[in-house]
Amino acid sequence: MHQICILGSTGSIGVSTLDVIQRNPELFQVASLAANTNVDVIFEQCRTFSPRRVALVSEPHAKELAQRLNDANLSIEVLSGEAALCELVVDESTDTIMAAIVGAAGLLPTYQAIKADKRVLLANKEALVTSGKIFIDALKQSNATLLPIDSEHNAIYQCLPWAEQQHVGECQLKDNGVNKLLLTGSGGPFRTYPLADFDTITPAQACKHPNWDMGRKISVDSATMMNKGLEFIEAKWLFNVAPEDIQVVLHPQSTIHSMVQYKDGSVLAQMGNPDMRTPIAHALAYPKRVDAGVDNLDFFTTASFDFQAPDFERYPNLKLAIEACKAGQAACTALNAANEIAVEAFLNEQIKFTDIFKINETSVKKFVLEQVITIDDVLDLDGRAREFAITTLKAMQ
Repeated sequence: MHQICILGSTGSIGVSTLDVIQRNPELFQVASLAANTNVDVIFEQCRTFSPRRVALVSEPHAKELAQRLNDANLSIEVLSGEAALCELVVDESTDTIMAAIVGAAGLLPTYQAIKADKRVLLANKEALVTSGKIFIDALKQSNATLLPIDSEHNAIYQCLPWAEQQHVGECQLKDNGVNKLLLTGSGGPFRTYPLADFDTITPAQACKHPNWDMGRKISVDSATMMNKGLEFIEAKWLFNVAPEDIQVVLHPQSTIHSMVQYKDGSVLAQMGNPDMRTPIAHALAYPKRVDAGVDNLDFFTTASFDFQAPDFERYPNLKLAIEACKAGQAACTALNAANEIAVEAFLNEQIKFTDIFKINETSVKKFVLEQVITIDDVLDLDGRAREFAITTLKAMQ
């Protein structure tokens, strides 16, 4: 039975992971949970799954949770602070880590999980975006296992030759007949929205994804297609390919989650209803298959498949991310940091939707030539890029 630690248990990925676990109690047990501040949700998760330990990054919220657990006669150890996340992932009684903390906050605990030889289910794409080579080098030097959770990367993984599935981070796809990775994306809610009206887009509009139920930050990233840009960078590192070997394909129906093109002309696609429990269940049980609670795809009622090339005038953030991927690690680290600041500002109605790109582009240009060699370099650049982005957005107000 796998002992699971879920980082980001109160978010959409965490909640979906717990749903899959609950459907397969003979295979998985929740060892620990971690979140930021959501006491109400994690308290109910504790009541349902009885983890041995939980952590909240916010100390006041951790104290509140500890009191509520005590009042409910639940004997669960409560930790607090960012260091507590790293403490949970290296616990010897835990073998599998669901890394689902959104943003750069998930970098260090995910990195520590790799160094501790854990089985890491990677939903935190920022770990590879901000520190790709460092992260993959650590993976190569460890006995850890890395399995992708993003629906696109999980789809590509499923379509690869079995032997290459065993070498995440150091695949040799060209030697095994793979010609190109086809990364699909829906195009978000503004695929046909008038470009002239982009300045008036509201957070509510941006968070209304046509196919997926996601958190607010990732929903905005999907609307700008920055999410696909970050996935582009992540795919480079996961599958050890050049940027030229990845192609973004708009597929509005979100039925085909991604594809692998082989040099003999074959294209293998992974399909299914748009539900994150499918890739989560695949990674949790790999190489077996288990019940994910997802309805089977009905080909008689499924909409026809449409495909388009991305319009970079409509999605400048996607183009910026691809360029950052080619430019190197500093550009990717700065891009991710700036984007987190810009999206938060947009959600708080401090800037316009189109200002997200302006802040991101300015930040990448500022830091593109920096050297990033160690995790400390990543964290330092991340902090400075955030400060620069904040200064930039203030100048816009």
